[in-house]
Amino acid sequence: MAEHVLAAVRTGAGKTDLREYPMPDIPDDGALLKVEVAGICGTDVKMYAKPPFADPVIMGHENVGVIARAGRAFSERQGVGEGDRVFVEHYVGCFRCEWCHRGEYRHCEATDWRTNPDARRYGYTSAENPYHLWGGFAQYLYLPWNAVLHRVPPGVSDDLAGIVTPLSNGIEWALFAGGVGYGSTVLVQGPGQQGLSQVVACKQAGAVQIIVTGTTRDAARLELAKALGADHVIDVVADDAVQRVQEITAGKGVDVVLDCTAGAGVAPVLLGIDALRRREGTMVVQGELAAFPDFPLKKVTEKAITIKSARGHSYRSCELALEQLASRRFPLERLTSHTFGLTDVDRAIRAVGGEEDEGVIHVSLLPWADNTAGAGA
Repeated sequence: MAEHVLAAVRTGAGKTDLREYPMPDIPDDGALLKVEVAGICGTDVKMYAKPPFADPVIMGHENVGVIARAGRAFSERQGVGEGDRVFVEHYVGCFRCEWCHRGEYRHCEATDWRTNPDARRYGYTSAENPYHLWGGFAQYLYLPWNAVLHRVPPGVSDDLAGIVTPLSNGIEWALFAGGVGYGSTVLVQGPGQQGLSQVVACKQAGAVQIIVTGTTRDAARLELAKALGADHVIDVVADDAVQRVQEITAGKGVDVVLDCTAGAGVAPVLLGIDALRRREGTMVVQGELAAFPDFPLKKVTEKAITIKSARGHSYRSCELALEQLASRRFPLERLTSHTFGLTDVDRAIRAVGGEEDEGVIHVSLLPWADNTAGAGA
């Protein structure tokens, strides 16, 4: 094994440097992952443009790889060993607090960078912390005793493995937060990687009517939504979306709205509220709006709407996502539109942010690939 690890390090807002770190000495309860693929999502775009805390940081929180080295205590605790291929969740909980004992380690203070400056979370933790390798934009990733791992089923390619996180989020938000099930009618707003993943989750759950909205620029994504199981797609620029939803549902509206339009302002939220049925619909939203003047609370209470926040994923949703990928039931490989090498991290993040061609859906970083960028993963 090499003596040094190459990593793409965020050194400031919109800045990345390639750096070498010494190969860490692994404790008995730790391990080292050889990173095969690290996914890039919209959160990375925001964190890259406006880092919320001091750099340097090795970004990358959607990580799959092979365990290259493992201590005895780590293998005994985790049930995995050298050579095993795993998906690593980005949460690193304490496994002592109430949230961890309830299986909700995503809410643990030890992994919440918003409130704990010393939190551990892949893609967020400073590279100046012990072992340095706290992000997937590197050749290797450090695994402590409390890393959360999932075995990757045989036959799941790197391309498919790279979308475990958005697919697990889609399952979490649609099935567990939104309550989508057999016979549900659903409106998915935004055909990005999260929205398209939710189409798959809703179809698998037995939703009877799946409607996806997007803009004129999303034409190719809307076509992909139909290939993944959407029954109707709506261009909100060309059509009155609320009117079309009412026409499609015979005036009843939908049971569940899944809003994946983070950063698009208040308009999608208002649209979703109007598109919900007359009584007891559910809306799942991402928390991007800092303020919402004139929020239609009266309409929400009159329609008895339940509004829930979309917050990460659970262990169960990750397991279901891996099972879904292994099943090959849906053409999910079409979500991974672009791959980049380690020297092109800056360009890869900007591609997800819309600075490349409009065909970008999900971008995968391959730390060991030739350092060339391109489409058609």
